[in-house]
Amino acid sequence: MQNILCFSHLHWDFVYQRPQHLLTRFSKDNNVYYFEEPRIGISDFYEMNLQDSVFIVKIFLRDQNEDRKARLERLVNKVIADQNISNYLCWYYTPMALEYTSHLEPGVTIYDSMDELSAFRFAPPQLLVLEEELFKKADVVFTGGHTLYQAKKDRHHNIHPFPSSIDKYHFRAARYNTVDAEDQKHIPNPRFGFFGVIDERFDIELLKEVSSRRPDWHFVIIGPVVKIDEDDLPRAENIHYLGPKKYSELPNYISHWDISLVLFALNESTEFISPTKTPEYLAAGLPVISTPIKDVIKPYGENNLVYIADSADTFISYAEEELSKDSKKEWLAKVDRFLANESWDNTFEKMNLLINEVNKTSKIYV
Repeated sequence: MQNILCFSHLHWDFVYQRPQHLLTRFSKDNNVYYFEEPRIGISDFYEMNLQDSVFIVKIFLRDQNEDRKARLERLVNKVIADQNISNYLCWYYTPMALEYTSHLEPGVTIYDSMDELSAFRFAPPQLLVLEEELFKKADVVFTGGHTLYQAKKDRHHNIHPFPSSIDKYHFRAARYNTVDAEDQKHIPNPRFGFFGVIDERFDIELLKEVSSRRPDWHFVIIGPVVKIDEDDLPRAENIHYLGPKKYSELPNYISHWDISLVLFALNESTEFISPTKTPEYLAAGLPVISTPIKDVIKPYGENNLVYIADSADTFISYAEEELSKDSKKEWLAKVDRFLANESWDNTFEKMNLLINEVNKTSKIYV
């Protein structure tokens, strides 16, 4: 078995998304060590546990200042020594990890650029410099969408777009579920639903305006609130914040929504995103209204699979149109044809082939 050392800015238990989908698949035939972003602890140490067939490594520092780089290097080296790891590949989700892993000598270096992290709120100022270093080190680069690929394609000789994919059967179960979630039962219809991280990308103003203009429509918002003040979120009797839910629970919630939402504001943090929730909503059989996110417009909007609303007026118009429909059978058949070859399994296979092209002497996966 090969060893894959993955360095990420995301905690494994935060939201089940791209890293989890991909690395759990790689872990079927490899030892995958997922290093979460370092955090403050009572001393310098690490702890490791096996979750979803992946070894989750949590590194703690007594403080984040004195000799931080050297201390982090020692802890990473200790993990490698304790686990008797000799040959390995390095997989990066954040260039910031180069601060304490640049001394490593992997057989292959992979950079999966799932987002433009430098555009996110509180992004470290040195991130772009370290990303340039990572582009030089990487043997193969993946991007989380086509817009991000266009922005980065000239920075590496072996770069490939891999937009968000789906676990079709997981979300397709929503089409047949008849039991409503306990904390959602009391909410009247029609229901408009959103799940995901609620942060600086979330379109607060659009939600506020539409919910005030249509008090008979109810908005169900699922997910953790991070990097923004919860007091800034719009509050009304028809807006329902249900908090974070487990990935396994999502089909039960969305099965009782009327319309799903890709509710992102247009700003620098959303310019390059490719929302995973778009194909997930579609796989669940839900109509989708999205703001004009580039990687949603193309291909979903252009193929008339998703409504693209650039204002509260168009949002309300599209919602009224959808709610008045007697049948969505024809649209659903078109959705299923479009998604027929989309899956995280296929994405994994394609990535794996590209990695093996630069790792011919010792294949990761057979």
